[in-house]
Parts: sequence; structure tokens; C-alpha cells
Amino acid sequence: MARMRIELLIGLVAALLFMPFLGAVHLFDWDEINFAECAREMVASGNYGQVQMNFLPFWEKPPLFFWMQAASMHIFGVGDFAARFPNAICGMATLVYLYYIGARLRGPNFGLLWVLMYAGSLLPHFYFHSGLIDPWFNLFIFAALHNFVLYAWAKRITWQSPADGKRWQYLAKCGLLLGLAIITKGPVALLIVGLVGFAYWVVVRFRLYFSFGALLSVLLWCAGVLGLWLGYELVVHGPYVVQEFLIYNVRLFSTPDAGHGGFPGYHVVVLLVGCFPASLFFIRSFWPIDDERSYLTDYTLWLRILFFVVLVLFSIVQSKIVHYSSLCYFPLTYLAALAATQMMSKKTEVPWYVHFGIYFFSIVIGLATLAFPWLAAHPEVLKPLLAKDPFAMANLDATADMHWLGIEWLVGVWVLGLAIYSTYLLRNKRVEHGVLTLLAGTALSVVFILWAYIGRIERFSQGAAIDFLESKAAEDCIIIPIGYRTYTHFYYGRLRPANAPPYSAIEAKQLVPTAWRDSVLNARLTKPVYVISKINKTAEVAAYEGLEETGRKNGFVFYKKVR
Repeated sequence: MARMRIELLIGLVAALLFMPFLGAVHLFDWDEINFAECAREMVASGNYGQVQMNFLPFWEKPPLFFWMQAASMHIFGVGDFAARFPNAICGMATLVYLYYIGARLRGPNFGLLWVLMYAGSLLPHFYFHSGLIDPWFNLFIFAALHNFVLYAWAKRITWQSPADGKRWQYLAKCGLLLGLAIITKGPVALLIVGLVGFAYWVVVRFRLYFSFGALLSVLLWCAGVLGLWLGYELVVHGPYVVQEFLIYNVRLFSTPDAGHGGFPGYHVVVLLVGCFPASLFFIRSFWPIDDERSYLTDYTLWLRILFFVVLVLFSIVQSKIVHYSSLCYFPLTYLAALAATQMMSKKTEVPWYVHFGIYFFSIVIGLATLAFPWLAAHPEVLKPLLAKDPFAMANLDATADMHWLGIEWLVGVWVLGLAIYSTYLLRNKRVEHGVLTLLAGTALSVVFILWAYIGRIERFSQGAAIDFLESKAAEDCIIIPIGYRTYTHFYYGRLRPANAPPYSAIEAKQLVPTAWRDSVLNARLTKPVYVISKINKTAEVAAYEGLEETGRKNGFVFYKKVR
């Protein structure tokens, strides 16, 4: 009962951290709006069996996350809160699950520390405020792998481990969760778990820790879940979308997607900076950690392997996007909590780089939050730096519409004060208080930064465009972007099925991307048609006759077709 009360408390605190302000800021282009639009089109069309974009079949992602968002939209209405609500629920489930695992492995105190490491680090916390797929995808993969580890432990009856269930149950859970992961984001889930299992087999010198019947069982349970989507898609719509889905996922490994390239060490930097402060303690976990029980040493090995498999895999992948390495958050925070436990128990000293890292990252974050309001009030300071980018320079005009309470600078003071106080505690051997203060304070810092700044940053990047699109949402019209790729006109313009391109999936792929746009802009006017572009892309708009400029704001230019 005590454990259940703690889990309930963790869930309530997580709700307080992740629920507020979910709908206070518009969704960000591309991914957040892309995913929310897929869910909105399910609701608008009543077609829940096939993922759509622009009311055409969309094969880049499976449907499970969009089903979650669509269910949320049915409850709360179509909007930004509903699009992000599933990840707030995921945040609650993730933290409770981490405590459950940690408490069973190493006791309640470790479970709470693992929770704090996760919720008290920048990106792991931030993603639960987003409308991205990855939080659920990562949770399903991690839970599947955890159950496979329990199966392996259950086979070793000489180990007094927490694996007290029947082996077939662990295999069933592993297969079901793996299937859910695949229909959340794709087959890379199976690849990751397979690579981790293979790497573990190599590390333990090819000791057969599983049976081939067990692998078959996992795959059968997984296939049962996949049948919910693939079976329906194949029977009702044929093989085309499934084939394109597989081709797309293979292409992600070989070419940068949508311009998202990067250097080989990209994800190392992302994890070091994005997982502050847990990443500082994680570094210490590379030193040997003595465990008195065999299964604890084994679990640490599994999570080390998971971390490096994900890091190496997505360092090889040509597409470099921040959340691609987000599955590393689970092993990183576990190992960081393990290293911090060693420091708290005085088995190891707090390394110098922990103090340095706290000061360095806190000063950068603190000064940035202090400088942002001042720079927003003095955009002329930044304009010389943006002279070669007219669109970015025009974005700075958004500062004229910003309203400040005058207390936002306190966020910077909080971050700097937190660094000073937590390092003071660490230097004075009050390690437990210092670590807990740092983690809990950073969790609040993320909430404060989101409240004070993220909405204003959004106004710079896309605010004027979304204002225009929302003003047309109730009108039966066609909105066309020219000169840049975006999903905003679908979601915030509330695209209607009747105004989508009249093509099949195969026809849409075979057509030149601009074919439908050209046919609309060159045809006789039957309903209002609007065009949105950027200030540095107006030459592309000039190629079309009959477009009249109706306004421009913060780098965006708006047109209406008049003939």
C-alpha cells in the first residue's frame, strides 16, 4: 500500500508539472503540427483506419499515436491542448513506471532518485509538454526490453531476482509492447531491441540466455498487435501504403530527411546538453560500480548496452533530429541515478566536472533567460547579425506585439541561484540535499522557461502566419503556401476534405509536387484562394497571375487570388 501511495503521489506531481500551459502555445511546425493534423483529419473524415495528410494516405508514420490524439480531440475538442495531452499522460505513466522498476530493483529511494533524474533534466522533461510521437514510442520500447530482461532472469533460477512471474508472461508483455512501439512509430523498435539483445549475447561471450522458442513467442505476440494495423491496411487498401511505409523507413537510414543532416557526434552533444544535469552524473557511471547482487550488475549491463546501441545507431543514420536519440534518456538517467547514489553514500567523491558543468550550463541558461526580454525590447541589436537573412530580420518585428509582465527576468535569477545553492551543498558534503535540490529545481526551471519564453519564441518563428490562417479557418477556402514547406495551413487553416487534392495515393506521388498548386492557381476562381509566402520567396509567387497582396507581417506575405 505504501508503494501505491507513492506511485499515486508521483502521478499527481507529474500531472502538475506536465498539464499546465499545454494549450497556451501553438504547435510548432513541422512535427507537432504534422502529427496533430493527421489526428484532426481522422476526426474530420471519420476515417480512423488509415493515416492521412492533406486527406491523402500518409505512410510516414503508423496510426497508434494519432488514435491517441484523435481520442483526446473527441474529449477536449480539436486544439493544441488535445494534441499534447497524450504526452502529458505518457509523462505520468513514465515516471510512475520508473519508480516501480527502480524500487523493485534497488529500493524506494533509488526509485525516487531515478524519477527525479528523468523529470529534472531538460529534454526528458520537455518532451512530455510536446505533441511528438517519441515519448510513447520510447516508453513502449523500454518496457518491452525490461520484460525481456525479466524473462532472462527467470530462466536463471539461481538468481534471487525480482523476476517472480512466469516466463511466458514476460515474453507476452515483451511482444505486445514491442508491437505497440512498432505501430506507434515504426519497425526501428524491433531493430533496436534486436540489436541490444545481440550485443548482450556478444558481451556475455555467446552464452545462450534465451531459447529460440522464446523469440518466436515474442514475434508472434508482436505480430498479433501489428495485425491490428497492417492486416486492416492490406485487406482494405491493398499493399501500396505498406510498401511505401517500409521504403520510407529504410530511406531514413541512408539519406538526411527533409534537410535534417548533421555531424557524426551530433547526438553526443544533444545528450550532454539536453540531459543536463543528469548527463553530468552519467559521466561518472563509466567508472566501475560495485553491486552485491548479480542481477543488478546484469541490469546495469543491459542499460549500458541500450544506451550505446541507440547512440551509435542514430549517429550512423543520416537524418539527425534531436529526438532520435531520446530513447537514451532511460539508460542515461538510470546510470546517472546509480552514480549519484554512490556519491550520496560517500563511496565516491563528487567529481570536479559536476561542479563545473552545473555552473557552466546554468550560467548559459540563466544569462539567456535574462537577456531574452532585453533583446526583445531592443531588436536593433540583433538586426546587423541577420542582415543576410531578410526573413529572420523581419521576424524581429514580432517584438512589437509582445506583452511582458516585467517579472520574466526572475527565471534567470532562479536558474543562477539554483546553481549556486546546489553546488554550495555539494561542496560542503551535503551531497544528497545538493543533488535533490538541483534536480527538483531544474524540473521547475523547465516549467518556468516554458511559461515565460516558449510562447514568445513561437511568435517569432510562425506567429504571424498562424494568425492569418486562424482568421481563415471558418471560411470554405483553399490556402496554398509557396516557397517553403509547412503543415500550418492544413491544421490552423482547418483544411476540409472537399478542398484536398482529388488524387489517389499513387497519383499524388507520381505527380510533380507543384501540379495541384498550379492547377488551382491557374484555374478559374470557384471559391476563395489564399497564398502565404515568405518575404524572401516572393519571386516564386510573382510567377502566378491574378494574385493580389493583402498584407505582410513579421516576414510573411499574404495574397488573395482575384481572378
